[in-house]
Amino acid sequence: MTTAPLHLAVALDGAGWHPAAWRDPAAAPRALLTARYWAGLAAEAERGLLDFVTIEDSLGLQSTLLDGPDGRADQVRGRLDAVLIAAAIAPLTSRVGLVPTATTTHTEPFHVAIGIATLDHVSLGRAGWRVQVSPRRSEAANFGRRDVPLLDPDDLSPDRVAGLFEEAADAVEVARRLWDSWEDDAEIRDVATGRFVDRDKLHYIDFAGPAFSVKGPSITPRPPQGQPLVTVLDHGRSRVPYELPARSADVVFVTPHSREEAEAIVRQVRSVPREGEPLKIFADLLVFLGEDAVERRARLDELAGAEPVSDAAVFAGSAGELADLLLDWRRAGIQGFRLRPGVLPLDLEAISRRLVPELRARGAFRDRYEAATLRGLLGLPRPAGRYRTPEGRDRLVDPRKVLDPHHPADLHEKATTA
Repeated sequence: MTTAPLHLAVALDGAGWHPAAWRDPAAAPRALLTARYWAGLAAEAERGLLDFVTIEDSLGLQSTLLDGPDGRADQVRGRLDAVLIAAAIAPLTSRVGLVPTATTTHTEPFHVAIGIATLDHVSLGRAGWRVQVSPRRSEAANFGRRDVPLLDPDDLSPDRVAGLFEEAADAVEVARRLWDSWEDDAEIRDVATGRFVDRDKLHYIDFAGPAFSVKGPSITPRPPQGQPLVTVLDHGRSRVPYELPARSADVVFVTPHSREEAEAIVRQVRSVPREGEPLKIFADLLVFLGEDAVERRARLDELAGAEPVSDAAVFAGSAGELADLLLDWRRAGIQGFRLRPGVLPLDLEAISRRLVPELRARGAFRDRYEAATLRGLLGLPRPAGRYRTPEGRDRLVDPRKVLDPHHPADLHEKATTA
């Protein structure tokens, strides 16, 4: 039985995870597309000393259908770009981790890698990435680069999307190599000699895969964390999806619906071969928190015309009851939880102001931030750059091939190497 303190994160999405959340009196629907709204949510999470927030995103409008728009006008539609929102609110927070969603299926890994690296620089080491695949034809139509069949609810076998998971794993590998392509001390910034970078410490990554090839190096220096946190939501409950987080992620989000199912998922995740640090396992829960939580959820269900459809278990109850559940699932091997607030900011405030004190009273949660970086909060070491090793030296960028004869620093380098 583990007695390590719990890790807590929250998943931020629009007005909350209930489809009728925007109609709750405590919601702020007119503010959803403002930076002030998202900054307030992140500040509340930091007030509760939470490890990180994730920010949802997708390449198509929200829909109740498996694939394609549903034409509904009674639910939130439209969102801001998750990576850009995270970068905007980073300077307004100081300790909470920021983990935006970025899809690998129709986006270039180079762009994602430099976006997350930039977020890590802006946040001084608090960035992460929630990796997501996009199997929907409606989303592919926004790019027109590949022919994707319409998703069929009767054909959702892992084999149908196995290629997308492989592509996602390659995208993460490219990002990690690009983050390492600048050595930590590559920036010299020596005004006296006119040298800003040591070009011997920039490296090609030379990645070639079925979907893309990337030469490198990155245009963004190595992130403060070395490699920002990589997370994957995995609700497939089968070995094929679990291979992506085992191969590529630092944290996996899973969706058990009971203590017994949590134990089974933990065994399944741990059975997949993995190199490096053990994978952190977080369980997702959709939560309505407070003494009136059951009644609030019932009112929202009535407004929506149905109960919310959720891959994760739905909890409605008091902070004490939720603490009981979390500590019980911890004994099943769950190391942390990503809570999805039913209504924002109401249920987020209940998490930070009621659940956290309850857990702290039981000795199960921190009373201060123990580290300045997101990896540090999760007890993960800062990875060494792979290209500092002898076998990586043959990938060195040759400065003679990239000198700019009109640049002052290159004129100096040319003179001193002649």
